[in-house]
Amino acid sequence: MKRIMVIIALTFLLIPLQAEAVSYGWGYKKGHNHQPPEVGKYQAILDKHQAFYFDDSGDKHVYLTFDNGYEAGYTEQILGVLKEKDVPATFFLTGHYVTDQPELVKRMIADGHIIGNHSDGHRDFTAISKESFIKDVSVLTEKIKEIDEKVPVQYLRPPKGTFNESSLSWADELGYTHVFWSLAFVDWNEGSEQGWKHAYKQVMDQIHPGAVVLMHTVSQDNADALAYLIDDLKEQGYQFKSLDDLMMKKLLPKGFY
Repeated sequence: MKRIMVIIALTFLLIPLQAEAVSYGWGYKKGHNHQPPEVGKYQAILDKHQAFYFDDSGDKHVYLTFDNGYEAGYTEQILGVLKEKDVPATFFLTGHYVTDQPELVKRMIADGHIIGNHSDGHRDFTAISKESFIKDVSVLTEKIKEIDEKVPVQYLRPPKGTFNESSLSWADELGYTHVFWSLAFVDWNEGSEQGWKHAYKQVMDQIHPGAVVLMHTVSQDNADALAYLIDDLKEQGYQFKSLDDLMMKKLLPKGFY
């Protein structure tokens, strides 16, 4: 009898540990014909933590975001196109990138782009403790502040899109807003480029009003396709906005923005 009671007690002790071990990988059913993707159960989780992956207002707005883990020689080209076309973007940076490419980070800031937090060590947020999470995120923000102490770092994108209730809550406590995406494709494998038309088609096939587009700056395809994408989406009536614009829309009552 005593042995049974011990087993029952251990079972109850393990339940919360198992719950904490849950890890979600951001994913969705792709949308077509200018429709946003379906994210299923993730929607309720994101709503609970004021996180987002697209602009649900119905406005034909597009939000460009780039993840920068390391530099492959294409960021200057991308920044040049964005400046020429007068288009804002958000660059989610890792600690390695900030340390290795301070001049490019300075240019991003000088050109008016938003700097986002992609963590210092690009670690899986669901596989580390709260203390490690706080350190990983805070160290990255401190590195950015060393380049420009006035730049705000509000938006957080989890490495590899992994998250759970705990990591979202920890970010909430630190004042960060999780930003996922509604449009992306495999574009980070150097040496497997397929030409700018491939990147162009991937975006145009999935585009929809309010799209938060995720691209990587290590792709020459993306760098070469960017000008064509911007021009043709503008031709279709889309406007390019920043994540700050999207946050303003979410904070203000309908009709005030």
